[in-house]
Amino acid sequence: MQSKWGRRPGRQTTVALIAAVTTFAIGLLTALVGHGTGAAASAGHPGWERSLRGGGESAHADSKRPRAAAPHRKRAAPPPRTSRDLVHTTAAGGRSVALTLDDGPHPVWTPKVLDLLKRQHVKATFCLIGPNAQRYPALVKRIVAEGHRLCDHTVSHDETMDHKSVGYQQRQILEAQRMIDKASGGARVHYYRAPGGAFTPDSRRIAAAHGMRPLGWTADPGDWQRPGTAAIVARAKQQLKPGAVLLLHDGGGDRAESYAALEQLIPWLKGRNYTFAFPES
Repeated sequence: MQSKWGRRPGRQTTVALIAAVTTFAIGLLTALVGHGTGAAASAGHPGWERSLRGGGESAHADSKRPRAAAPHRKRAAPPPRTSRDLVHTTAAGGRSVALTLDDGPHPVWTPKVLDLLKRQHVKATFCLIGPNAQRYPALVKRIVAEGHRLCDHTVSHDETMDHKSVGYQQRQILEAQRMIDKASGGARVHYYRAPGGAFTPDSRRIAAAHGMRPLGWTADPGDWQRPGTAAIVARAKQQLKPGAVLLLHDGGGDRAESYAALEQLIPWLKGRNYTFAFPES
């Protein structure tokens, strides 16, 4: 049978024509979709432009890239440059006195001394035994918070240190410094005082290399012997001169006499126009 357009196409011809039309349509659709996907990827995929510049880096490049190195921990600041010379005078000079207190902190006498100094508006230097600082960190923090200075007075208060090895001296000094540093929360330890004045060239060098000035004294009323408050006061008055470094104790036993002497000495010094300063550092 013929249509009005001529001979009716055969079945095979019709199938071929349909297939051609379908292939063309799929190709056109694929091209359009592919273009849209590329535009979307360019706008939204963080690795898209990098993969083009990098010569075909895969879509999982971010997961394969090495992680950034962790930031370096901040190095501790080097200790301040410090003289190894033994200091025996105040930083202010003139009619000033440096009050230094040894062998604490003590749970009874250190708080009493701190209360007295606060009432009198006086600053002092506290020479701390390492284990005592470790045992009473709240007192160490209070010393710092109230504007006083810290001094390293070794681990075990060995007055024969000057006859011991350099390694022993170093352990006594640096381990005490570590204990004080931890108890205070990182406050500077300005000075090192050898027990009984048992300094050596090596101990002074070790202390200075770690930022601590070796600290001596010029006035020692012998309060550690507990000779009585009157004797402590009389000896201190005899020895005190402008620029002096006064040695007293707030630790190492019952310091009732030392505390009572301090109650008298501070007003006496103020009445003679003395001020209170820190030792040289």
